[in-house]
Amino acid sequence: MLCSVRILLLHTGGTLMMRTSGSTPLKPARYTRDLVGELPMLNKIADIDTEILLQLDSSDMQPENWIDIARAVHEHIADYDGIVLVHGTDTMAYTASALAFLLPDIARPVVMTGSQRPLDRIRSDARTNLVDAFQIATRPIPEVSIVFASKLFRGCRATKRDAWGLDAFASPNCPPLAQLGVGIELADHILAPRDRAAFDPRIEARVLAVRLFPGLDPSLLLGALDRDVRGIVIKAFGAGNVPTIERSLIPVIQSATEKDVPVVVVSQCLHAHVDLKAYAGGSEAMKAGAIGGGDMTDEAALTKLMITLGRATAGSHVQAAQKAFATAPVGEMS
Repeated sequence: MLCSVRILLLHTGGTLMMRTSGSTPLKPARYTRDLVGELPMLNKIADIDTEILLQLDSSDMQPENWIDIARAVHEHIADYDGIVLVHGTDTMAYTASALAFLLPDIARPVVMTGSQRPLDRIRSDARTNLVDAFQIATRPIPEVSIVFASKLFRGCRATKRDAWGLDAFASPNCPPLAQLGVGIELADHILAPRDRAAFDPRIEARVLAVRLFPGLDPSLLLGALDRDVRGIVIKAFGAGNVPTIERSLIPVIQSATEKDVPVVVVSQCLHAHVDLKAYAGGSEAMKAGAIGGGDMTDEAALTKLMITLGRATAGSHVQAAQKAFATAPVGEMS
């Protein structure tokens, strides 16, 4: 059956296509099977072309791979009605966030999915996730998104919340873009299409993410600054609090700012919005130069900082980060 809708399937690896054998640990396998042959109902949705980009366990995914994936999407998206990207779940939210910032001007859907259990298992979530992804890729949703367990999330608002359950992803501070049940119910906060611009592959991977905990030695972070760290994301307490008495982080933030190293503050809490003016700890951090990350996920803040720094080739990097984190062009924060 030929369809008028054309979808490109880009494969990067992950659990979905892994082969299982007894108690042998799961690992990436060569992509030798025909997904459309195993799931013939996909032919009822679209004409599908397949390209194998990578065959990685997503724990091995690196920023260089994000660039390769983004470049492939940018090159092909004008020729298809949508793109489905198969990816491992462990770092899917990082890749989805990176793609959202690397491709801020897409006009067609880029839908990421994977599975918690391989396709060849009897009780696998791969079949439903794939069908959902291909259906979403035919709809007017011009964003990088993640579809999982019959819910569609904005890619740069999603995070993996469960390593064992099939409902593996959440979007704590942004409602789903769509719910898939008997029908498909689209939300009203889907982004509008944007005109495609030239692809910019620049990224700065020398960024450090640090989760605060009582007893963290500030000298460790000062040492990182001496090792040419270019940006820091601090996963702070509550609304953005950092210690200011014993083991104070204020000197770290001051030193980073003086060295033109942006420090972005997000919250450790899933449901939170950083307000650096709310408490003394956040206020002192802001005076030292910290930049509030609003209700962004860890993954989105980290990837946005990497890409912001990669593109800030002239002038102050701190000022570039301040400007970037003051707006949300792809809906990355409220």
